[in-house]
Amino acid sequence: MNQNNYGAMNALVDIIAAPGKALDAVREHPRWLWWPLLLTLLASIAAFSWYFLWVDFPWLVEEVVRTAVPPGGDPAMAEAIRKFMSPGVQLASTAVGIVVITLLMYTVQSLYLHLVNKASGDPSLRFGQWFAFSAFTSFPVVFQSLAMAVVILMADSNQLPQQDLMPLSFQSLFVHAEPGSPWASWAGSLSLVTLWVLGLMIFGYRRWTGASWAKATIIALIPTLLVFGIWAAVIA
Repeated sequence: MNQNNYGAMNALVDIIAAPGKALDAVREHPRWLWWPLLLTLLASIAAFSWYFLWVDFPWLVEEVVRTAVPPGGDPAMAEAIRKFMSPGVQLASTAVGIVVITLLMYTVQSLYLHLVNKASGDPSLRFGQWFAFSAFTSFPVVFQSLAMAVVILMADSNQLPQQDLMPLSFQSLFVHAEPGSPWASWAGSLSLVTLWVLGLMIFGYRRWTGASWAKATIIALIPTLLVFGIWAAVIA
């Protein structure tokens, strides 16, 4: 394809099919970051919105109460949960949470990569380029949203626990911790898509900076290993 005709949508396809080509173009066009950012946010918000509008909500509320309040626990807390939870509140809080957490994660990751590279790599790369890098390498997250949609479509009933929406998570695939336990949250935050994103980051960092595979791997993995390592240590 003529490079003059290569645009953001081509890069979105190629970040899956030909990541080297996509990342080379993203380096030159960091303003393309809005496409993967907005599509990832919209896909996540749409999937959760569909779930909260589809699920048997009174049943979901009682499931949350059962998980959060042990038998013989504080009845006032149970009643507070019932009063607080509604489809509208869940939709709004989930949408805001997705936007805030995603932007915060991309910002912190981009700043980290920018500072590390500035100290040891190509200082010509700007923060905006690293933000575009973060947005594009995280684009496979849309497949988590697609997996959620498939789960909803294939469900036998609309009494589906929220933790069952993540079929690609370590919790669903490997850990199978009790719902509501700290390990369920820990394992539910990791997925096969997480590994895909980390792989793209390693590949992309090496391609952009010329770092060795070992150096790129260490730099890309340190934040995730620290976060989940400290989290696991606190649980244990």
